[in-house]
Amino acid sequence: MSRADTVIDLATARMTFLATSEKLIVRDVVSSIRFFETLSLDDIRNIVGRRINASAWDPSYTISLAEADCVYLERREISALSYWDAAYPAVLREIHDPPYLLFLRGTLPPGGRPPVSIVGTRRPSRLGRAAAYRTAREVAEIGLPVVSGLARGIDTAAHQGCLDGGGMTVAVLGNGIDAVYPPENKPLAREILAAGGALISEYPPGTPPLKYHFPARNRIITGLSRGVVIVEAPERSGALISAEFALEQGRDIFVHADGMAGESGVGTATLAEDGAIVVRNAGEIAEEWGIESLPGRGASNDYAIGDTSSEHESAPAAPGATIAAMIRGEIGGMEY
Repeated sequence: MSRADTVIDLATARMTFLATSEKLIVRDVVSSIRFFETLSLDDIRNIVGRRINASAWDPSYTISLAEADCVYLERREISALSYWDAAYPAVLREIHDPPYLLFLRGTLPPGGRPPVSIVGTRRPSRLGRAAAYRTAREVAEIGLPVVSGLARGIDTAAHQGCLDGGGMTVAVLGNGIDAVYPPENKPLAREILAAGGALISEYPPGTPPLKYHFPARNRIITGLSRGVVIVEAPERSGALISAEFALEQGRDIFVHADGMAGESGVGTATLAEDGAIVVRNAGEIAEEWGIESLPGRGASNDYAIGDTSSEHESAPAAPGATIAAMIRGEIGGMEY
């Protein structure tokens, strides 16, 4: 890909008023930087076939931001994977509104090793935090990657547990790839990269950690995985949005047996009542998936996320109406 193509991709990614499907249409039409700089809102409306609600649109300024992004990414050795890039995770193309671009620091897990997402409250109980750490460490020891969101609480425990188990972990950020949030997790982020894992984000450099970014990034956390473990979540936890995304994406939904007590576990307990699979350790996840050993930890296993053959097909856990009612609740009242 030429540098000009990269700049156009970066500029298109900054068209936040468009869905990914619409960005792909625009990108298919735009053939040069000069062409992009002439795009008016009327032009974009004609291309995507709907009225565009954008308070301000300056294509030349957007290109200048993209040029700066390109320089930054080159200097920091950060990749920008477009939707059609061979290195873009194929499994993300299956989900609703996949990221148009993925900004990547580090290395994504290889194929054939189905990742497990481990998420939960930012304010866990001591038991919940220990369960997240222990489960992630066991997942790593089995040979599976762990995906989480680098947030305080359960996410932090999951990343650390995976690292201590000698595994590969991926952190999906709710801000630009140029920063770590919360800032106290900068050492953890460095450890993730040093261990061969990755930091990824759909947000361009300089994007702050806005509140609404975090529920949106949850679709990537679950989308990268074969299943998600909700370790501990109160009644209005943002982690429950991960369960809803997993349900929509056909991913397995697990809850941890140690994360269902007290107020901090109300949401987790409700998921279990609605049909989520209750587990006590990573071995039970592996048993559910029929996994005995994985590449690098034993005999070969050819499973790849997104494989729709009957051998690997399983119906998603079905926490139905109750989860949907939770998720449809007022976002402002939820914990992120």
